Amino acid sequence: MIKFIFKAILRDKNRSLLPIIVISIGVFLTIALSGYIKGVFGDMIDQTARFNTGHVKIMSKAYAENKDQIPNDLALMDARELTTSLKTDFPTFTWVNRIRFGGLLDATDGNGGSKGQGPAAGMAIEIYSEPSQEVERLNIPNAIVTGAVPSKSGEALIGHEFANKLGVKVGDEITYMGTTMNGAMTFESLTISGTVRFGISAMDKGMIIIDIADVRKMLDMQDATGEILGYSKDELYFDEVARKVSNTFNAKYIDNTDEYAPIMLPLSAQNSMGSYLEMVDSFSSLFIIIFIVIMSIVLWNTGLIGGLRRYQEFGIRIALGEEKGHIYKTLIYEAIAIGTIGSVSGTILGVLLTLFMQKHGIDISGMMENATMMMPSVMKSKFTPELLYIGFIPGLFAMVIGNMLSGIGIYKRETATLFKELEI
Repeated sequence: MIKFIFKAILRDKNRSLLPIIVISIGVFLTIALSGYIKGVFGDMIDQTARFNTGHVKIMSKAYAENKDQIPNDLALMDARELTTSLKTDFPTFTWVNRIRFGGLLDATDGNGGSKGQGPAAGMAIEIYSEPSQEVERLNIPNAIVTGAVPSKSGEALIGHEFANKLGVKVGDEITYMGTTMNGAMTFESLTISGTVRFGISAMDKGMIIIDIADVRKMLDMQDATGEILGYSKDELYFDEVARKVSNTFNAKYIDNTDEYAPIMLPLSAQNSMGSYLEMVDSFSSLFIIIFIVIMSIVLWNTGLIGGLRRYQEFGIRIALGEEKGHIYKTLIYEAIAIGTIGSVSGTILGVLLTLFMQKHGIDISGMMENATMMMPSVMKSKFTPELLYIGFIPGLFAMVIGNMLSGIGIYKRETATLFKELEI
């Protein structure tokens, strides 16, 4: 019977071609939209983790309470010892030190004067002084517009727009003016090794990135760090794992009342990210469910209309002596075959587009020139295993249900009524 059904589908294109095309388009749109929504929301979380929160973050208790002020006077001490113990206790995570700081950058004119000044938001990361993946994690090589990554002491990266504002270029000297960990004034001459553009307006217009060894010297923070960030080895965030690690770490210091004692926070406990994660899960699931329901209704109607248009055919087959139950079964088998063909082809096309969008994405940097929210400038899709089967919900099941409902009319056909219809 299956062989007969496939022959009928191939030979009678008027009956099968349109449903297959409609199903393929519906499944394709379902998968493409699902992958895009997952990718956009996932990229926003990933970018926040890479630049700001980590998957988990360790700070002193006092620093955590005032972290928006970047209080380096409340930084963690004995950072090297703490980092070493973290690598031993939690080997499934990568641990890195970072220091955030603020100050004023002055661009010298070469004659002892100044040709421009501007407030800078600084980030100290492990570039060359410590072995780490920080440069790759922040995607600095791809963000560089001119110059190169710092390779020696005294070099710094600054935002490309910031450099244009100050009127400086690669190789020029700038002076950082700020306060040390102990509240004293500090002045440090730096050489611009390169300019970067991350696609985040707030960073591109005022960011300076320096190796953490230079910043420790500059801010009198030897063996101190503002934050220790932890990232899972596979660079994927799982809230349950992050919370478990945080609870295990914090249990060691639960009785320590010292305000400088360390505390670990998962990503979901920082910057209201917990409510954002819940919103992302809820909205992405809601969008996908709504779209699947809409496509299911469309494809259900396709199956229903296809079955209704074949009532005369069913009547003739009944008149020739074919059993109603057999006709109904063949109708369902045809729907399964058509739904499977359309779902498979739509899934293949949808997955291919998702993979393409995962690599290239859509550049929206032109829409974010004045944006202050940290979000990616290239919106990409994300391939997940569920995309391999989610399209079969509207593509196969809705099609089959539509044919099942339309096929009920087969049992209502009366032979006497049929001959009257044929006479007409």
